[in-house]
Amino acid sequence: MSCLLLQDKFPDFKAETTKGELSIHEYFGTSWGILLSHPGDFTPVCTTELARMVKLFSEFEKRNVKLIAISLDSKDNSLKWIKDINTFGGYDPNAPLPYPIIADEDRSIAVKLGMVRPGAVSTPGLPLTARHVFVVDPKKILRLVLIYPASTGRYFPEIFRAIDSLQLTEKYGVSTEADWKPNGRVVVPEGFPPEKAAELFPDGVKIEQFPSGKTYLQFGEMRKCQNKIITS
Repeated sequence: MSCLLLQDKFPDFKAETTKGELSIHEYFGTSWGILLSHPGDFTPVCTTELARMVKLFSEFEKRNVKLIAISLDSKDNSLKWIKDINTFGGYDPNAPLPYPIIADEDRSIAVKLGMVRPGAVSTPGLPLTARHVFVVDPKKILRLVLIYPASTGRYFPEIFRAIDSLQLTEKYGVSTEADWKPNGRVVVPEGFPPEKAAELFPDGVKIEQFPSGKTYLQFGEMRKCQNKIITS
């Protein structure tokens, strides 16, 4: 079984989806990408998540993020499932989803991405809990992985918060502290260029004082550079 680690190149693959065949790298293009996996169609928790993704689709677009789901089921079943997803979300049952669902009935993609043990591929009726969130940057580098059990629905405000942090830290070379939210202070690494610090942090950089005497933790305010996260 492959084991994807952060900073690995996200593997490319071709797949049949509810919107036709596609290559995952071509689909993500120059955008950030999120792949959310599901153990099968007509699963209760996943139905609520996919409906939520429809409602939040514009928020992903604002962040230049392309969505795609994967289900260990057939394309025909996924197309039928879409009607239930739309119905739960309060949409036209016959409307297409704004994102595709990959049909991975033989579980080959799930194995490639390290979500299913190879020995379980041919096991009929196995309740596979392929419940991953993969976040991929425009260079197709894996930047974040979240894994949920079958009983726990994904919390999308945290996914948005993580994306906002990834994009902010990638652009400005800073970090975000525990419980950070957009418009909050950021962690400024030691050795940050003074001229860049003066531009980003007009109120200066605050160095935390510790008993050790070490100056490894410092903060700066850069509200004008940050996006707002959803709150509902």
